[in-house]
Amino acid sequence: MAEEENLPTEEEDSPPLAEELIPKKPSRLCPRGIQTFTVARQSDETGVSGEGVVIEGVVLATGQCIAHWLYPRAKGSIAIVDSMNDFITVHIKPHPGNRTIITYDDGEQEKFGLFNDEEKAEDENIQE
Repeated sequence: MAEEENLPTEEEDSPPLAEELIPKKPSRLCPRGIQTFTVARQSDETGVSGEGVVIEGVVLATGQCIAHWLYPRAKGSIAIVDSMNDFITVHIKPHPGNRTIITYDDGEQEKFGLFNDEEKAEDENIQE
């Protein structure tokens, strides 16, 4: 009988329920959830970050934006701003020669900078 008392019960041995591990919908206070994005530059006016994908980031449910510069390697740097609009105003629009493309996790893209007339005619998402 003493051996039976020391045996673990099924509850103690079981891994957490899979359902508990699934991310929950955001609360009513933060209805959007998190959206990820990348920033790719077609050129680099300053010569600091390079070309291609240079930033990865998230827009939080609160609207705040966290941007992670991938350069200088290995860690880069991180900025937290009040909104995606503020991030674009401070870090994207001042460098139109970079021809920047922001791509969100749902596939939506925003393009900024000095794209040629042919590219502008093909893509209504280009902003100057």
